[in-house]
Amino acid sequence: MIFANGWSRRGLLAGTAILTAGGAAAKEDRLTEGVVILIDSNEPYVMGHAISYSANLSKHFADRGARLLIEVVANGKGIDVFRADKTPLVEPLATLRQSLPNLTYSMCASSKAIAEAKEQISIPLIAGASLVPFGIGRVVDLQLKGWAYIHA
Repeated sequence: MIFANGWSRRGLLAGTAILTAGGAAAKEDRLTEGVVILIDSNEPYVMGHAISYSANLSKHFADRGARLLIEVVANGKGIDVFRADKTPLVEPLATLRQSLPNLTYSMCASSKAIAEAKEQISIPLIAGASLVPFGIGRVVDLQLKGWAYIHA
């Protein structure tokens, strides 16, 4: 079940279990399902929020002995965040990805193809970003697996 706020029951329960797990549990054994962050705007402050959300969430869970999987998915106008020719955040994205090995950057291939047709260019991706067929499909796939959802 997916709740209106984007949390699934399984993801909510998994997150609660991690936050309330007691002292005897081995810290390395605690792993959350993950968090997917959707960016669908090319506003610099929105893109910046996704970066800070990723860093803050990773630190929040690491401080509790849990490893958090994070995937930032760019869709629609949000693909600008992972466009090597447009993103204002090349350095922060590279630094964040190097410091967080459990972080993935995904761009919607459908949105990329639409932008390429409109602009009559081939869009280059930043290092470390990969394509998924449909950004929103990727978000739903991860939610169905129990991942929490954040809309940046």
